Amino acid sequence: MIGVDIGGTNVKLGLVDPRGKVLLRSSLATKHFGKSPEALIEAICEAVEALTGKNRLGKKDISGVGIGLPGLVDADKGVVRMLPNIPGWAEVPLRRIMERRLGLSVRIENDVNMITLGEWEYGAGKGIENLICMTMGTGVGAGLILNNAIYRGPGFAAGEIGHAPLHQKGPVCGCGGWGCFEQYVGNKRLQKDAARLFGKKDISLEDVSRRAAEGKKKALKFWAQVGETVGQGLIGPVNILNPERIIVGGGVARSLEFMKPAIEKVLKQRCMKTQAEMVRIVPALLGNDAGIIGAQVLIRHENKN
Repeated sequence: MIGVDIGGTNVKLGLVDPRGKVLLRSSLATKHFGKSPEALIEAICEAVEALTGKNRLGKKDISGVGIGLPGLVDADKGVVRMLPNIPGWAEVPLRRIMERRLGLSVRIENDVNMITLGEWEYGAGKGIENLICMTMGTGVGAGLILNNAIYRGPGFAAGEIGHAPLHQKGPVCGCGGWGCFEQYVGNKRLQKDAARLFGKKDISLEDVSRRAAEGKKKALKFWAQVGETVGQGLIGPVNILNPERIIVGGGVARSLEFMKPAIEKVLKQRCMKTQAEMVRIVPALLGNDAGIIGAQVLIRHENKN
């Protein structure tokens, strides 16, 4: 199976075996293809063919191609509705185009859902029937596994946890709302808060994590405050969905150990007793391969059905 993870910066590809092991990887830069979906699609097709060629695999050896995309995707029809960070993508019938070009079965999915499938089947959510997989980076998103199945919603837009309102009055968000969760725990805001706290414009979140690991009080306080805000953003989803597990992934997740006590404290104080007692907060385990591995899960489940 071939997994493809399309991002605003680059495209990652991987040849994945039936046990979820990535055998071969490749990548290409998204920016080289400007606003042309056609050019990027052709480059991805060529990269897929190169991957199979390296392993001397024929079409009969590949069970399918799974593609994760950072935006609104109609997984049933195989159409990319919109990619906010990659210009030119609107109502692109990606599955049809790639199946004709490659002669292989193709399935597409939202990238966070793809990560969620990977973590659920092979990572931190293995064996769990109900979970939230939250990714924290430039934006904040979530994939939902409910009753042992990915939940997309009728408009394929479920899981937009980053756009749940945290404050009635707050900064305007790119979604058109204001006071959104993402505006308080997205990378841009955290970077700004860290620069102000440490009095260093160029301090990175990795620097703050390193200082926290060294036991520096100011850094530990920073992550505790972030954890408190993350906890506040999770109260609603935990009370509504009653998940057994919340998996935290993305760049900021590397600092989860410093945020986790504050997150758990908020959930214990503010969530209903049953929900608070059941939920566990854990780090994602699959790293950069999660989306590629998730594509294998998607293809396998689709083929089974």
